[in-house]
Amino acid sequence: MALEKVLVVDDDPNICDLLRMNLENEGYSVILSYDGEEALVKFNALKPDIILLDVMLPTLDGWQVCREVRKKSSVPIIMITAKGDTFDKVLGLELGADDYIVKPFDTKEVVARIKAIARRVGNTAESSEIKEVRYDKMSVNMTRYELRVDGKVVDTPPKELELLFYLASNPNRVYTRDQLLDEVWGFEYYGDSRTIDVHIKRLREKLEGVSEKWSLKTVWGVGYKFESEEDE
Repeated sequence: MALEKVLVVDDDPNICDLLRMNLENEGYSVILSYDGEEALVKFNALKPDIILLDVMLPTLDGWQVCREVRKKSSVPIIMITAKGDTFDKVLGLELGADDYIVKPFDTKEVVARIKAIARRVGNTAESSEIKEVRYDKMSVNMTRYELRVDGKVVDTPPKELELLFYLASNPNRVYTRDQLLDEVWGFEYYGDSRTIDVHIKRLREKLEGVSEKWSLKTVWGVGYKFESEEDE
């Protein structure tokens, strides 16, 4: 399934119209919203495939909207913000955003990121092969984009799942942050390696104490690995 329906949330009508025009030219269906409360209403009613979400919004800010969406959905979220500070970027990622773009932005960059996500989702949906890794009390299924811990589904944003799947598919191998950005985010990604740290932190919160047979390990000065005492 491709990502076809995009919810654009920004209180600036000019930005909304610019994004709508460029996205529609690429074949996407676009839903516009100008404040946080309206965005949640449209999200619940219209079920978009991806959200472009500004931070500074009336009624509810982008952080609040992101938090509410993540309570019920793993739909990809790209934060669009004038705030370029590392703290704001990390906060968005910690709340469950998959990516961020800082204003002023190039619309071609926005389209490229959406296409990159669409390709990943499309490739997974079109593959007849079940892409799954299993370990003690944990499984990651990329056909259904599903993480199970102790038999229960754990809501997990797509990018976290892709990162965990990649590491768990290559147990006991150490990867640098830049390697993980290339392999999981792809060359379209414009962010920095701090993104990896945030996603690892969130995964550890979900997986902490699940099993003594495997873990997400930090290799100081190098990067990360999925350490396992068992065969996949």
